[in-house]
Amino acid sequence: MGLTGTALAIDAGNSKTDVALVGADGRILGAARGGGFQPPLVGAGRAVDVLAPLVASALRQAGAEGPVDHVSAYLANADLPVEEAGLAAEITGRGWGREVTVGNDTFALLRAGLPDAGEPVGVAVVCGAGINCAGLGHGGATARFPSIGRLSGDWGGGSFLADEALWYAARAEDGRGEHSDLARALPAHFGLATMPELIEAFHLKGIESRRRHELTPVLFGVAASGDPVARAIVARQAEEVVLLASVALERLDLLGEPARVVLGGGVLAARHPLLHDRVAELLAERAPKAVPHVVTAPPVLGAALYALDRAGAAGGADPAAYERLRGTWG
Repeated sequence: MGLTGTALAIDAGNSKTDVALVGADGRILGAARGGGFQPPLVGAGRAVDVLAPLVASALRQAGAEGPVDHVSAYLANADLPVEEAGLAAEITGRGWGREVTVGNDTFALLRAGLPDAGEPVGVAVVCGAGINCAGLGHGGATARFPSIGRLSGDWGGGSFLADEALWYAARAEDGRGEHSDLARALPAHFGLATMPELIEAFHLKGIESRRRHELTPVLFGVAASGDPVARAIVARQAEEVVLLASVALERLDLLGEPARVVLGGGVLAARHPLLHDRVAELLAERAPKAVPHVVTAPPVLGAALYALDRAGAAGGADPAAYERLRGTWG
């Protein structure tokens, strides 16, 4: 018969995936965490295969096999409508739920940062490994960006910032660029003395390339110490965050009213003072009525809230369920 009154909430990010089995009363009946979700690298089918053991684990904790009423899946790399459709077809074919909703994971961040009552209106900017923006306006209007890298005009995110820091540090070391303490701090993070040593280590795989992301916090530390080159990189990231938010607000005709701008992802949720304060300053200039709101809860909360929204539309969720669900993730 399957599980009635339940939903599977899935947040699949570039670096980790969370699955939660949610009851209509807002209780978490089972949860599991796994690795990153990378359909561009392995294909939609194999990417969804990675979700299968996590779904099975969440269901097993509830002593059930499924299907559930609804699967609410918000996924990284579901950047284009055709990608969403392909992933929705893959998930539907697994038989995990009677209904399936698939969207980009930026919408999960947005939902986590919006109130549970009233029309969902606002914009979210996620700056984690990458950067993206999505928004909802009155009457169900949406604004979004392809967010597939430099090809679609993107600038920023943790991985991008690490590469920028390496680029500027290399040039600072060999004389092609302005002096910067990045040339000392980046190799020192890995116990090395110079940029040529660090370049060689990455090039010859002495240090795995996946560890480049460790340099993003180093960049912010050097910027906080006053280094002009590092500070300029951080300032550019703030500019891009506010540019995405303000363009989305304009597209949705929300510049003239108080509208929440939800900020999330590892880079923004860390609230680095240089970045956070500059974002707030630029938002106040370009979207004076915007209300910035940082979300630190895991994005799977947004996927679970969407599942409750659907249950509520069918008469199944109440305010206490939302409160209970939010309380689970703080």
